[in-house]
Formats: sequence, structure tokens, C-alpha cells
Amino acid sequence: MSNEPRSPGRHFLQIPGPTPIPERVVAAMARQVLDHRGPEFQKLGKRVLAGIKPLFKTQSHVIIYPASGTGAWEAALTNTLSPGDRVLMVETGQFAVLWKQMVDRLGLRAEVIQTDWRIGADANEIESHLRKDKAKAIKAVCVVHNETSTGCLTRLDEVRRALDATKHPALLMTDSISGLAAADLRHDEWGIDVTVAGSQKGLMMPPGLSFTAVSEKALAASKTATLARSYFSWDDMLAFNGDGWFPYTPATSLFYALDESIRLINEEGFENVLARHARLGEAVRIAVRSWGLEVNSREAKYDSPAVTTVLMPDGHNADAFRKLVLETFNMSLGTGLNRLAGKAFRIAHLGDTNELTILGALTGVEMGLELAGVPHKKGGVQAAMAYLADCAKPVAAKAA
Repeated sequence: MSNEPRSPGRHFLQIPGPTPIPERVVAAMARQVLDHRGPEFQKLGKRVLAGIKPLFKTQSHVIIYPASGTGAWEAALTNTLSPGDRVLMVETGQFAVLWKQMVDRLGLRAEVIQTDWRIGADANEIESHLRKDKAKAIKAVCVVHNETSTGCLTRLDEVRRALDATKHPALLMTDSISGLAAADLRHDEWGIDVTVAGSQKGLMMPPGLSFTAVSEKALAASKTATLARSYFSWDDMLAFNGDGWFPYTPATSLFYALDESIRLINEEGFENVLARHARLGEAVRIAVRSWGLEVNSREAKYDSPAVTTVLMPDGHNADAFRKLVLETFNMSLGTGLNRLAGKAFRIAHLGDTNELTILGALTGVEMGLELAGVPHKKGGVQAAMAYLADCAKPVAAKAA
């Protein structure tokens, strides 16, 4: 038993994953474990394998691994590539850096387009790089869809047009771990070959499941790829998935959670979910700019609907600010990662959150700025409130 004094009310978890879990998802996980070789689990397996596809906007396979998104990264690479293959990557932030490190460890050759971490991947630069590859030797283009560390989104439709303009045969792979069920993602329409995602972000679940949407082109590549793979073999998964089974023990309790998460998203309406994330993200950015602070994303086209990264004024440490907010108001803000360590904090507007949740979080930030002595203008919360109230007018009119 802890001797720490109790903090009344709920903890505000405003980090971009793991995100708060709805009570219905928590309750779903409390059920007794099923026989994963029995008929009831088979029904559950078929249901979630079918139900996850619309969230990727795909008719193709979505493979579910008991792993974090990092496991799906490895599956994407090992199932489609061979030792020494060239891979084009864009360093948009910390998670792009980590994916590149995996590429190196697997014996692939990364060619990296650098950015200042304030934009998503620039499709024009990708196109320019691919045009130089006269031999069409680059086997894959890997980009992060929603870079959680920077609050910057990559326009995947533009990246696809860049590949098409060059008639380059490279596979298009994207990390949408924090983008799935938060940002517009069209796996089939945009010709994405491999999309990876995780359970602990927009799906409003605990960590532990990863998802890999694969195109027919990616499946064809897996037949000739020679990187070693065992646990993450697509062939093994697909041989069982058609009948709702898995080649090894699945995370049965998390499948209950996934089933309920998909149900919640469908009840709200998937397009409504995406619109809500965009709306709440805009409210946060309005507040930040009203405070006179700077959002890390420097162009509106790159603004993330999942998380906003806020740059601290010179002379003020973001981690000290986060500590003060946590200890004073029981709210967790995201830390700055890598080159943004101590220089930025992150406000998530991701997953099971709404207008009042975000306004409460912004209130905690504004009070924290005052207590920390961070130079700012008052009224950021008021500006966000006015924007959200204006957005709610059509809904209020229908209810009247």
C-alpha cells in the first residue's frame, strides 16, 4: 500500500500512446480466456480479421501479430526484402530514425533524405531521388505516416503520385502506428504496399498487437525475398488466418479488446472519428498559437490530427515544465524525443478523447505555463473553446 497522498479525479493521460482505454474495452478484456483452438475463438478471429480491414481502407490481408509496432516494422522488411537491398527512407523524426536503425541491423542499405523534423516526407524530394535511380535498384520507399515525435503528417497520396510519376517499381511502405483511426489512410486507393500499425494509439487499446496491411504486390515480393524470418513470416499467418486461426497462441484477451474497439469506432462512424481528431487537433494548435508559442509543424498540410508538438521558448526546459504539470495537475504530457529532448512537449488529441477532455488538458497546460514562468499570452483555452463551440453549432441546431 502506497503512502503517497491520493490525487482526486482521473489522471489526464495526454501522451500520444498508450492512450486512455474506454471502459467497454477494459471490460471486454476482463472476460475469461477462450480456447484458441475452439469454435468460439474462431468466430472472434474471423470477426476481428474482417473488422480491421475497413480501418485501413483495404480489401487485402491485414495480419495481426502479438507484438508492438516495432514487430510489424520487422515483418514488413523481412518478408519483402533481401540482404543488401537498397531502401529509400525520409528522416522525419525519431521513429523514422529507429526504423532506419532496424534497416541497418537487418543488412539492408538505407538511403536517407534528411529533414529539419518540422515537416512530413516531401514527395518532391522522393521523386527527385527516385529519378536518379536509373537502374530501378531501390526496392522500397519507407515513410512514417504520422511522426509522433514531431507532430508532423506525411501526405501519402502525394508520395504515391511521386512513385507513379517516375514509374518506379519500389514498394511503398508506411508506418501508420499513430495514424491508424486518427488520420486519413487509404491503403488501397493510395497504392500502399505495406502499412504497419499498433493497438495502443487510435484503436484505444493497451500495447500488444501490431497490424500489417499488405498488397498483392507485397505478397508477390515475399515469395522471392530472402531475409531470414520465422516468427514474423506472413506465409505462416496467412495459411491459418483464412479460417480465423493463428499459427501460434494469439493474445486472446487483446482480441476481445480489439473486437470492442472496432465496435466503438463503427458506432461513432469511422469518418466521424477522423473528423473529430482533425477538429481537436486544430483546437490545440489554436490554443498554442494564442499563447504565443510555436507549433513544431511549420506548414498546415503537415499538421498531425493525433498530436501537437509544442516548442518551448529559449531558456525554458520542457521536461521541467512537464514535471510541474504532472505533480500539480496530475496530467502527463508527451516528452520531447532525440533532438527535441528538453526543447518540446507534446499534447496528444488521440483515441478516446473529446472536446471537454481537450479543453481540460489545455487548461492544465495554460496554468502550468503561468506557474512555470514561461512567457506566454493568456487566453489560449478561451480561443480553443470558441473554435470548438463554433464547430458544435450545427449539432446544437439539430438538437434544438
